[in-house]
Amino acid sequence: MVSGPAVEQARDEQDGPPPRPAASRPVVLAASALVAVALAAVAALLPVPYVLLSPGPTANTIGEVDGTQLITVRGRETYPTAGHLDLTTVSVSGGPGRRVDLVQALRGWLDPAVAVVPEEQVYPEGTTEEQVQQTNARDMTSSQDDATAAALRQLGVPVDERATVAAVAPGSAADGVLRVGDVITAVDGRAVAGSARAAERVGDRSPGDLVELTVLRDGEESVQRVVTRPAEDDPERAVVGVQLGTTFDAPFEVEFGLEDVGGPSAGMMFALGIIDELTPGELNGGQYVAGTGEITPDGQVRPIGGIQQKLVAARDLGADLFLAPSGNCREVAAATPEGLRVTPVDSLGQALSALRALREDRADALPTCG
Repeated sequence: MVSGPAVEQARDEQDGPPPRPAASRPVVLAASALVAVALAAVAALLPVPYVLLSPGPTANTIGEVDGTQLITVRGRETYPTAGHLDLTTVSVSGGPGRRVDLVQALRGWLDPAVAVVPEEQVYPEGTTEEQVQQTNARDMTSSQDDATAAALRQLGVPVDERATVAAVAPGSAADGVLRVGDVITAVDGRAVAGSARAAERVGDRSPGDLVELTVLRDGEESVQRVVTRPAEDDPERAVVGVQLGTTFDAPFEVEFGLEDVGGPSAGMMFALGIIDELTPGELNGGQYVAGTGEITPDGQVRPIGGIQQKLVAARDLGADLFLAPSGNCREVAAATPEGLRVTPVDSLGQALSALRALREDRADALPTCG
């Protein structure tokens, strides 16, 4: 057997350097915790496909917004107003181009005044931020036009309808021929009044036919020729690729001074504001009235979205009465805040009757959604 220093040296060389001491358990746990916190922070800031609906600002249709009269009538006698006829809005957070993060969504879920809904319930898949803005602006303009027509017809003032180009589909037959804002006065030489009649005339043709559209643009009339194409949902139906709207010619001018608000839901309150301006006395009895509802040119009130948030906004402002579309009654019954009187209406005429009851101290007898 060989022993001695040579053997000990060989053994040292085989063993190598002594191992480093293992990291202590507390250090490992602390490092893991820091990683977990960092990952959680990153995850909390990631965008999520949800939209937050919360109570938005209100605007008095018979008052001013930032020093500008919301409704101005020119060329017709107007009368003093008092109190409020407030349109109500919903603040929307999230959506195309501006998604909320997980922290914002969680805060919304914890707030009873906020609704957190999947994005696709509010915006169709593939919608861009620009399209949302364009749609909101178009809906607001249409709402003001429809409200003007409904109010004037309620007062017995004659109103003429005009078909207008609201949108032109890219790559369609009308692309590069018609423009947004064009007024179509005739189809193939036959006068048309309103978008429904104009669409009907075009639809009477066959795909591939040449259609002559008489158009009023920037005060000048011209004839624009478009070759129709088959509709995507019906190959036998002729279309030119435009979305039509209806504007109205009144014997006097009605102007709106509201900006940064979109959608159609202010229509009924616009109409009530116009009527209050054009009739003696105070439509609301000088009290605080708020409401919402899309309106048609013939005065029908249609349901809208975000009713829960609008009710909360009206309650917080101390409204004496809230006018809601009858079509929203189920949601109203489930979400009416304590202390707010809400009455459903189907038409502009019913809304006026409700205001008459308020003026005459008969509001307790008004119908409810309960």
